[in-house]
Amino acid sequence: MKKICILGSTGSIGTQALDVISQHPDLYEAYILTAYNNADLVIEQARKFKPEAVVIANEANYNKVREALADLPIKVYTGAQALCDVVQDDNVDIVLASMVGFAGLEPTIAAIKAKKAIALANKETLVVAGDLITRLANEYQVPILPVDSEHSAIFQCLEPGNRIDKILLTCSGGPFRKFDAEQIKHVTKDDALAHPTWNMGAKITIDSATLMNKGFEVIEAKWLFGVRPEQIQVVVHPQSVIHSAVQFEDGAVKAQLGVPDMRLPIQYAFSYPKRLTLNGDRLDLFKMQNLTFDEPDTKRFPCLALAYEALHQGGNVPCIVNAANEIANRAFIDDRIPYLRIAEIIEQTMKHIDFCNDSSLTTYLETDKVARAYASTLI
Repeated sequence: MKKICILGSTGSIGTQALDVISQHPDLYEAYILTAYNNADLVIEQARKFKPEAVVIANEANYNKVREALADLPIKVYTGAQALCDVVQDDNVDIVLASMVGFAGLEPTIAAIKAKKAIALANKETLVVAGDLITRLANEYQVPILPVDSEHSAIFQCLEPGNRIDKILLTCSGGPFRKFDAEQIKHVTKDDALAHPTWNMGAKITIDSATLMNKGFEVIEAKWLFGVRPEQIQVVVHPQSVIHSAVQFEDGAVKAQLGVPDMRLPIQYAFSYPKRLTLNGDRLDLFKMQNLTFDEPDTKRFPCLALAYEALHQGGNVPCIVNAANEIANRAFIDDRIPYLRIAEIIEQTMKHIDFCNDSSLTTYLETDKVARAYASTLI
């Protein structure tokens, strides 16, 4: 029985992970659940799965959660530090890092240092601190199992001992794939939140509309699979049937196909190297009339180009990009800036914040702080 700590149990990944756990109660236990602000849902989850502990990071909701669970033998904690503490519980086998944004970095580091297997859904962790995270994972001999559908697909295609020539990172293209430059000027928050393929949280859905999400996945792929930036090719594939592919040095290409269902990569991270039964739809190739592939347009979607630039520059630049993007993304959701301003704010912040090549947590924390502050002045 594997005991799982879910960092971000009330989000899209967290709720689907709980569905996976419920399908295999003899194999997995939801041992610790954490949420930032969604007290009602984490209370509901806790009453159903009866974990050992619950963390509600927002201290304003602590009493509500504690009182709602007072009749159950469930420990309730609050605050950011509690997230770092619970992942170190001796009984935890796997930590599913599915918190959104920079906030997932320190709990993930704490879990690695506690030698917990990491099922990684928080891409910002590797975007911000890829060098640090991979170094710590090697030092503590901790596996990092990708949960992003694209990186899970790549992981499933790897062949031990055979070198990768190229990673083909697929991308749906988002809701504005067919929009021209003039149409993009006038898109709204509601337009951006209408993703054509995936049902995700607001932050990642906006990132998918700008293609910054794909840019982050490029950076993540570099650290997960040890390839150079020029070996990662983004391929726009709106049908989202091929989740990604690997081209080997002999020219052979191996791809992973499936329906758009995040439970599959979540479950594979839990069960690796075994595969388990999963209830849900199955891919029917006879219904696939067209599979199309295009190059991304970085003029209409400059965030992707900015992510590649950050990866080439290295150091703390990806951290700067992530911080500025989180500020701009939130401002767009709050109707404080237009869509095109997102990329402008990120680029201006990249140019303003000093470069630093020190890959320490202190550097990343300070970089994040100053980049957020500067990006906020641009709103």
